[in-house]
Parts: sequence; structure tokens; C-alpha cells
Amino acid sequence: MAVNLPEFFFGGAPIGGLYAPISDSDAFETLQTAWDAGVRAFDTAPHYGVGQSETRIGSFLAGRPRDSFVVCTKVGRRLILATGDVNGVDDFYETPALSRVRDYSRDGVRATLEDSLRRLRLDRVDIALVHDPDDYMEEAVSSALPELAALRDEGIVGMIGAGMNSASALAWLIERSDLDCVLVAGRYTLLDHSAATELFPLCLERGVRVLAGGVFNSGILADPERNSRYDYAPASDAVREKVRHLRFVCQKYGVPVAAAAMRFTLRHPAVTSVVIGARSAAEIKADVGYLGTPVPGELFAELELSG
Repeated sequence: MAVNLPEFFFGGAPIGGLYAPISDSDAFETLQTAWDAGVRAFDTAPHYGVGQSETRIGSFLAGRPRDSFVVCTKVGRRLILATGDVNGVDDFYETPALSRVRDYSRDGVRATLEDSLRRLRLDRVDIALVHDPDDYMEEAVSSALPELAALRDEGIVGMIGAGMNSASALAWLIERSDLDCVLVAGRYTLLDHSAATELFPLCLERGVRVLAGGVFNSGILADPERNSRYDYAPASDAVREKVRHLRFVCQKYGVPVAAAAMRFTLRHPAVTSVVIGARSAAEIKADVGYLGTPVPGELFAELELSG
């Protein structure tokens, strides 16, 4: 099933309660603002707020023409009833009373996707990815991806692939499986170019489309003055110094660092789309604005010369 992938995907982790709780009304306002700005692609997962992100996106999209939007979700974490307090688990807050169980088996993949479809109020998804199989790579190849391929043949899934932080692990999967796309998080940014070494050449060779997440490296490239988080943890002094240099160069050209970060990632010929998370109307307005901000090539040339 051919899927037209736009440059911009709405990242659904923040509206699942990542790092701080978010109300239904605020989540809906964020999604409505994204829709009004022309965003028509949504990335989510059972992991994001133990289904809360999927439920909110499904409620928002309900009643809209199915061919007017693209939805990506993931498999590998099956949700079960929780036996204890789940608030703050995996940095998600005020979520349903559910727990995650890693399950990359064929039956687990099918059951997980069926549950996602119920939450999303859909009969199919455009993209389904094996989510973070770092410790389950052999099972991903032998069970999870073949089951996704079967679901693709049945028309329940349009494109299949994997979503991970590790570029080398994604390359390993591509070499052993027939993937349509990958989502790589944080490995091709202004601060980390590692995906360009092995993963991107392989994607171009095999015709695997790339969705790039984490282009702000957990926020430090979006708002360096207020967010010092890098790759889910406090940034080191060395990273802070690199960001100061990036800000200096961007200011010379009158370009926000976040706009340069987004455009840098999209400049690579292997990258089809960026996935940008937002938890408020103001954030999504800013992100869409960054996408449309002209960034001169001279800015990137200066960054390359300065290392």
C-alpha cells in the first residue's frame, strides 16, 4: 500500500504525558492547532502514556476522512492492567492504570496492533514500526517483522519498519528484513551526525524511507535557554558549549537554532520526514513556523567549516 509521507509528523509522546501531565483539553487544543496549521501526519505508540497518546489522537481524528491523514504507531510493548502505582513510570505522568510488557512475538504483535486500532478508532494504520527492539533484535527479525509483513499483506498496515535510537541497530535490521521505512531518533541532528555514516547510505541503496525524530535532541536545540536536556538526560558541559557555538552562528544569519536544526535534518537526501513532538498550541505553532523559515546554505557551510 503506497503511503504519501509529508515532511512533518506530529510527535505524540508529549500529549501522552511525557515529563509532565497534560489534560485532555490541552492535548486536543494542541492537535487542533496542528491540524489548522496543515499537519496531517501523526506518530504515536502504546508506550506513549500507556495508550493515552493513541486514545487522544484517535478521538481527535474520529470522523475525519480517512484518506486525509497519516498515522504511524508501533508494536513491541503490550499493555496490561497495572498492579501498582504507574504515575511517572518511564517519565509519563497521569496515565491510565496500565503497564508495559515487552512482547515481540507474532501473537503479541498482532494483539498489540489490534489494541492500538481500537484506541485510534481505525481499521488500519499507514505505518507500523517495531519499537525499540534493542534487546530483542533476533526476535524482531524472526517474529515481529514477519508478522507486520503479514499484516501489510492483509491491508491492515501500509508500511512497516522499526523505530529506534540506534542507527547501527536499524542498519542491522535493514540488512536482514524487508523494511519500507525506519524512524531514527536523535542520530542525525546538528549535534549528532552518526546516522549518516552507515544507516543513511543503506537506506538510499535499499529504498528505505527515513523518518527522523529527536531533531532537537530532547529539547536543547529547540530552546537552549530554558531546556538543557540532551538525549533524555541533563546536557554535559561539552554539549552546552557546542550549542552556544550553534546559537552564535545562527544569530549571525538571523535564524532560530530550532529552524536550523529542522532544516539540517531534512537536507539529507535519505530523510523524508521529521517527527516533532509538541504539548501545547504555542509549541506546535512555533514548530510549523520553523519548518517554513528560510535557512541559507551559508549557515550550514560555516558550521561545517567550524567543525
